[in-house]
Amino acid sequence: MIQVKDKTFETYITEEALRERVNILARQISEDYGGKTPLFLAILNGAFIFAADLLKQVAIPCEISFVKVASYHQMQSSGTVTELIGLTENIAGRPVIILEDIVDTGITMEQILQAVQAKEPESVKIATLLFKPDALQKNIQLDYVGFQIPSRFVVGYGLDYDGHGRNLPHLYVLKE
Repeated sequence: MIQVKDKTFETYITEEALRERVNILARQISEDYGGKTPLFLAILNGAFIFAADLLKQVAIPCEISFVKVASYHQMQSSGTVTELIGLTENIAGRPVIILEDIVDTGITMEQILQAVQAKEPESVKIATLLFKPDALQKNIQLDYVGFQIPSRFVVGYGLDYDGHGRNLPHLYVLKE
């Protein structure tokens, strides 16, 4: 058990299990993109650890860029997305892989996809560490999924509770 601010969390997915699954995703992406140089587009703040660990294991030439969006306030999705830092690279004709920490409602991802597709990339794929299928409200194709999880609140490994807990090595779930 750990305490983050005023909430108690318990270990849900260990650091070792996270590392093993991220390595599998990196191998899949490396195989799928052999002979290409994809641009990884990591969504800040949550995906920074996932992106770093994944790219260390990707065995093909690649580039990375970051976009910062916000859709959460404390523990609830606000339902709106505010782009804080935009994409500056020319992605026309390039393969793009969006890296996200978690896809739940799909509202954020739908808006990111629209913005990326408007720049006419060769292709767009989505890699997410976590997916909450029960919470999904949008029709979104996820190409690489680390773990499917129930609709419970999680922190650690880049995910936060009101700005806290991102540095935790394991993924923790809110104790009910």
